[in-house]
Amino acid sequence: MAMAPPTTDAGDELESYSSLGLTVPHSQKGNAEFPKVLLLLSTYLDKTVQQNEELLDSSKVKESTTIFHGQRVPELSIKLYAERIFKYAQCSPSCFVLALIYMERYLQQPNIYMTSFSVHRLLITSVVVAAKFIDDSFFNNAYYGRVGGISTREMNRLELDLLFSLDFRLKVNLETFRSYCLQLEKEALALVLERPIKVHATNGTKPLICNGSVDETCKHELVRERYSSQALQGCSW
Repeated sequence: MAMAPPTTDAGDELESYSSLGLTVPHSQKGNAEFPKVLLLLSTYLDKTVQQNEELLDSSKVKESTTIFHGQRVPELSIKLYAERIFKYAQCSPSCFVLALIYMERYLQQPNIYMTSFSVHRLLITSVVVAAKFIDDSFFNNAYYGRVGGISTREMNRLELDLLFSLDFRLKVNLETFRSYCLQLEKEALALVLERPIKVHATNGTKPLICNGSVDETCKHELVRERYSSQALQGCSW
């Protein structure tokens, strides 16, 4: 199921960015709720996975197993997994919109379908690639692997597979980005209106903040402190 690009309206653009939580000032991210884009993205992915699995169960199509397919379905929901990535990877909210674009480009290959067995790995890999492409600072794959509950070796393999599948074409024009932002809101509008959900960081933990002015020494200190966090334990699959 590919997201159809809607016609964008310049007047709706800033409102859409703000609604998705993409315009939160960097200095306020530590106190902000999870941006709405995480809820809308996970809702859309859940819907896509359900439709794909129904299609595959009907035996109308043949699925090709990819490197992103795990041996079992992770216990963590897509929504909680997306929130975990945002909380510990400290990437910008825009990375999740860019990640969705990368995921759909990857899924344009013949006989490739996103299911419960592949959506988590595809999401963490796409977010990591997006963070490395657009964010001022990012972490190494050993850290991202711990965030995603996979080994460093697997994180490396998944990243390379995605990059080669996309032919290293990571640039997304502004019009496409706008279209996905507007479409995310439309896809999940009914759910948001019926059951508005507010999710706060647990245990009162204030996430660490990285920005473009952080030097290499500071970056290594942040990684070391994150590795010591007990909250990163118990999420492997």
